[in-house]
Amino acid sequence: MIAPPRIADAALFLDFDGTLVELAPRPDAVRVPAGTVVRLERLADRLDGALAIVSGRPIAEIDAFLAPARFTVGGLHGLEWREDFSLPVQALAPPPSIAAVRGRIDRTFAVADGILVEDKGSAIAVHYRSAPEREAEVRAAVIAAVDGFDDLSLILGKMVVEVKPRAASKATVVERFLTLARFSGRTPVFVGDDATDEDGMRAAIAAGGYGVKVGEGDSVAGFRLATVADVHAWLEDLPPSRQGAGRASVEDPVSREGAVR
Repeated sequence: MIAPPRIADAALFLDFDGTLVELAPRPDAVRVPAGTVVRLERLADRLDGALAIVSGRPIAEIDAFLAPARFTVGGLHGLEWREDFSLPVQALAPPPSIAAVRGRIDRTFAVADGILVEDKGSAIAVHYRSAPEREAEVRAAVIAAVDGFDDLSLILGKMVVEVKPRAASKATVVERFLTLARFSGRTPVFVGDDATDEDGMRAAIAAGGYGVKVGEGDSVAGFRLATVADVHAWLEDLPPSRQGAGRASVEDPVSREGAVR
């Protein structure tokens, strides 16, 4: 396992579940490690704002978990984005095919022990972490549900199958944010643990940067970190930017430590 270098002037893209927080049986059951919000705020400051959270979750959920802080975020695998913590969320409209597939999935798993259907609005996730023995059944059912809809793509993740429009991905988020002044001219680094993060890593690599895979499994990433704790340790030691004096915080983040969940 090759640990990633600690470079200055990174443009940092961080997945959330499995990267900043441990995976949980239900999406709403994750716990943000103590100190995470303060660490991310300080890191964003050291990188002059060139830090983004890129997640399959809606941006509203990321904001809730990291409250009261707000960050540059890509949500729903690129279907939502906020280019600056002070700006509103922008989003692509979901195609009609999502509603049709949602109906098929709901009928299939209307009463299903251990299966959670998460309606994200523009995307759908079917979780089977509480019933891992049903993996083949869940995957087959969701594959059947999207049959005939060429504008949708299927993501086979860790104990989850997701359906989303093809028009966006974590790669499109990285590409979009790299056009922003505070991200440009830096080395893009994408850190993630799951299949959806591979798109973001490919975009970072194509732009002259690299990917960091968290945990085991095949990956395009050239570097790895074993655990969520290792991610936080690596983030803590990243050097400050050489490009500027940092981004001023609205208030002292240390005083908000008690707000971290």
